Amino acid sequence: MEIFQIQIPTNLVFGKGTQHQIGGLVKPLAKKVLLHYGGGTVKKLGLYDDTKKSLIAAGIDFVELGGVQPNPRLSLVYEGIELCKKEGVDFILAIGGGSTIDSAKAIAVGVCHDGDVWDIFDDKSQITAALPVATILTIPAAGSEMSVSAVVTNEEKGRKYGMSSDFIRPVISIVNPEFFTSLPKSQLGYGVADIMSHIFERYFTHTVNCDITDGLCESILKTVMKNAIVAAEDPTNYEAWAEIGLGGIIAHNNWLGIGRSQCWGCHGMEHELSAYNDVAHGAGLAVLTPAWMKYVYKENINMFVQFAVNVMGVQGSFRDPDAIILEGISRLQDFYKKIGLPQTLNELNIPESAFEDMAKKATGAFFGEEHGVGNFKRLKWQDVVEIYKLCK
Repeated sequence: MEIFQIQIPTNLVFGKGTQHQIGGLVKPLAKKVLLHYGGGTVKKLGLYDDTKKSLIAAGIDFVELGGVQPNPRLSLVYEGIELCKKEGVDFILAIGGGSTIDSAKAIAVGVCHDGDVWDIFDDKSQITAALPVATILTIPAAGSEMSVSAVVTNEEKGRKYGMSSDFIRPVISIVNPEFFTSLPKSQLGYGVADIMSHIFERYFTHTVNCDITDGLCESILKTVMKNAIVAAEDPTNYEAWAEIGLGGIIAHNNWLGIGRSQCWGCHGMEHELSAYNDVAHGAGLAVLTPAWMKYVYKENINMFVQFAVNVMGVQGSFRDPDAIILEGISRLQDFYKKIGLPQTLNELNIPESAFEDMAKKATGAFFGEEHGVGNFKRLKWQDVVEIYKLCK
């Protein structure tokens, strides 16, 4: 186990009706709030009205900025930064899923940054301050409601990059799983694939003696998969959604990654799919993850046997570990299919002619500075092309 340090100051408020608490929770922390959200979903859910009523009752002044899209756009981030500066906003409240929360985080950093906020994503300029961010979650998936991460798409340059800093971990997050019960099956699938990938990126490691976090990863993977099947069959099942929602939070607040090296290869490869064709992040991960597993498992056969046996329930002779591993990967693909997720890049309208450019962008080779992608096996652009080919 490696040396680690973790501090998670988020005030997590979880359960039915908790959205009504937002005004009282924000009151001691803010003078003027930016209310940030996406489209009409928050209004259909009644969450927009609930939030405004709670803020007004608490005597909190606020301005609004809607219009967040999946794979949140840099152009709206710029608009939010200017609005916050003009209106003297000192706190941001994001209502929505990971895209809205990530957009809010980028705005929070941009308000406090002297230069172009895109520099922080592009060349990893240091984050030295950010406005505090609170969230009310509507989609369990990205885990941004309790993480130090945010991802934004620069639509002009066709690039999707992330940033990470303790400055952008939300100070308050409200999670009411009642709002998840109206999600379409596609959103269930995308969210579950994203949650599972956040665990996989931490779980598959060469670090040894990580029994506690190994067990946590395996338990949460099995719990999320079990309840995803329940929610797919009965979308109104509050308890199933509560398990998925809590799993999504723990998957990405980094409790599962402490003391172990992490990979993040699948995320790096998937960001290029989203940048190329605006692919839903979870859909791209569902296609890429089994192919990545097939390509890299021989780097640490024991780790993948452990996954196949402990998570996917495979039984067989340990004298034939390859068969155990490939059966585990096959069962994962079957699970993804069962909850309505795509299986190929063809289904995502990603042509083979785009593979090389995407691979070179993912690894930095396109920009003349190849750094590779992923840590379980450091992938060069040629490796990434081969993984994309496995997904055709």
